[in-house]
Amino acid sequence: MLTRRDTFRLLAGAAAAGAATAQARPGFAAATSGRVTAPVWTVTGKSASGLASFDSTLKSFMQARAIPHASLAVVRKGKLMLARGYNWTADTTFQAGPTSLFRVASLSKPVTATAVTKLVQDGKLSLSARVAPLLGLSTAADTRLGDVTVLHLLQHLGGWNSAISSDPMFQDRAVAKLLGVSLPVSQANVIEWTGRRPLDHAPGTKYAYSNYGYLLLEKIIEKISGLSYADYVQQKVLGAVKIKRMALGRSAKSQRRSTEAPYFSGKTGTTVLDTSGAVLPAPYGSFNIENMAAHGGWLSSAVDLAKFSTIFDGTGPLTAASITRTFAKPSIGINADGWYYGLGWNVRPVTGGMNTWHTGSLPGTSTLMVRRYDGLSWVVLFDQRDDPSGLGYGDIDSLMHKAANAVTTWPTTNLFSTYGL
Repeated sequence: MLTRRDTFRLLAGAAAAGAATAQARPGFAAATSGRVTAPVWTVTGKSASGLASFDSTLKSFMQARAIPHASLAVVRKGKLMLARGYNWTADTTFQAGPTSLFRVASLSKPVTATAVTKLVQDGKLSLSARVAPLLGLSTAADTRLGDVTVLHLLQHLGGWNSAISSDPMFQDRAVAKLLGVSLPVSQANVIEWTGRRPLDHAPGTKYAYSNYGYLLLEKIIEKISGLSYADYVQQKVLGAVKIKRMALGRSAKSQRRSTEAPYFSGKTGTTVLDTSGAVLPAPYGSFNIENMAAHGGWLSSAVDLAKFSTIFDGTGPLTAASITRTFAKPSIGINADGWYYGLGWNVRPVTGGMNTWHTGSLPGTSTLMVRRYDGLSWVVLFDQRDDPSGLGYGDIDSLMHKAANAVTTWPTTNLFSTYGL
């Protein structure tokens, strides 16, 4: 692990090391006439005065890890203070801006949980509803499946545990083999395959983070609303706060949207998108993001997710009672230091209120969304989660708090209208 001093020494020598870095990170530098071009730091977007600590934090963080692109939005008391795109790359074919789309990975879960909460609020669904009869799931492999409720799924108490059994959302080849179907497998295939296995725990007895549980929530939203998952979320959740840019992602690089960031990883994987056996960059086919819609499939800009987070300040489709229920303690799963998982959000009670947050991670993606007790919130999105530096990507959490605490005077600017929000 590099020390802080080592990190800055490496940064100082970045230009001299440009050729070697570029060869190791093809998205990090570009070749021109046989020469390797060093990366260039550029910043796009707007910021109110006095917020330079956020820019400097992103610059040092990204340069230390050779992250090509990022986006950051900072909100204070419902007002957008900063909306930035950051670029540390020699490839100018894409420049991240405030409204550039990124895969947000598990930041999709708060979006899904909000959609479910809206159905409950409207009297169309009960949190105590049992999932198996609602979706017509067989309980032959484990009768305990009949006890799983909607609330269990939201709070990761359904009984699936990827530390014991593999995460069904990343077992495409196993699903195809057992069911005798061809790649790519469908969500229905994943549900059938998982239904043939027993639960790892009795429902409601152990917290275990479950992507699969959120797939079932997607199907519940569709069943109850009569709409596709994406249509319901866009009509009843995102549209209520004027968000129009968010969309579901696609796995293949050829289907990347025009305003979407490219994704970088030092790893490769065998495609699960077809039976060719092709080895691809990990972000572009080693997993099926179309199947992950409700738990990891959304594309968003930092600005739009920052606007989404204001729903929980009482400015959107949820009532005060629904917001309180979102952050209420579960029956079990309170960690030793007091934090827990509510309805789609991690929650930590603190003096003066609570901090709520979610992280996201996939090959080529590292994301963070935070709502702080004092009315501050931020969203930061990166198009990389691994690199040769050995430095942690989760470190951005504490660094963002430090950047916020360094601000001495907060402006009254509100940039949301600049971005149609």
